[in-house]
Amino acid sequence: MPQSVAVIPIHLVFSVKDRLPLLVSPDLRIELFAYMATIIRDSAGCTPILINGVEDHVHVLYKLGRVINVAKVTELAKKETTKWLKKQAKSLNNFAWQSGYGAFGVSLSNVDFVKKDIQDQEEHHRKFDFKAEYRKLCEKHRVELDERYAWD
Repeated sequence: MPQSVAVIPIHLVFSVKDRLPLLVSPDLRIELFAYMATIIRDSAGCTPILINGVEDHVHVLYKLGRVINVAKVTELAKKETTKWLKKQAKSLNNFAWQSGYGAFGVSLSNVDFVKKDIQDQEEHHRKFDFKAEYRKLCEKHRVELDERYAWD
């Protein structure tokens, strides 16, 4: 087969280092998510579907490109947005994302459900925090979470 195709939706989740609530401004988050989508599309060659989050973490739903892996997409998104965030406000001069991440494959039949979940982040986190949400995601995807290394 001469043509290569890939349709692999990924739900990527990562937090601000130490889960500090540094992304307080809704306007900043809107700009951050738009910039991250541009990085994912232009630098990583992937198709962003939806990016949203709250003060201390981000959810990214995208279609993985055919010539890049999840680790590289995540590295590009984190590295470039870190540089951008540090330029946005003096209070963000020491901004950093956590070193790890969670990446979960999503079947095409579940993309709309995941989108809804990502869209509802603000309401979601009125009920439970990032750790509880992440534990639930890992459990749902049958990932054994070693909490000694999950929270930096």
